[in-house]
Amino acid sequence: MNKRLSIAEIEPEAFKAMYALVNYLATTKVSKSHINLLKIRASQINGCAYCLDMHTKEALKNGESNQRIFLLNAWKETSLFTDEEKVVLAITEEVTLINKHGLSDKTYQQAIELFDENYIAQLIMAIVTINAWNRISISSQTEVPR
Repeated sequence: MNKRLSIAEIEPEAFKAMYALVNYLATTKVSKSHINLLKIRASQINGCAYCLDMHTKEALKNGESNQRIFLLNAWKETSLFTDEEKVVLAITEEVTLINKHGLSDKTYQQAIELFDENYIAQLIMAIVTINAWNRISISSQTEVPR
């Protein structure tokens, strides 16, 4: 991979703004498990090696199992995830792949049945944030640390 620019170095104010979102998300009621799952799933969809490396390690540290991480890409095919987690993952996929059809009415209705509006808004902000980080890392070809 060719070395590319470092947005953190060239535009530190932009990174400061991104970290403001990260700091905001740390104050929300979104569970660590939901945050871990949505960060990994969005990063899988986007093909962001740097974020996958970072967030799978973070999830393991927070108590997530290897098996669930290994099967996250096929979450619809397993009973390892709760109904709440499945809705979080569905929202993650639909918001990440927004150009397909957006957040569907069906998924939104399932979310409303399980979560309050604040939680859903916080989930969407978490998904938007990880998608932004994925795009920054992929565009700048951020290397996975060894």
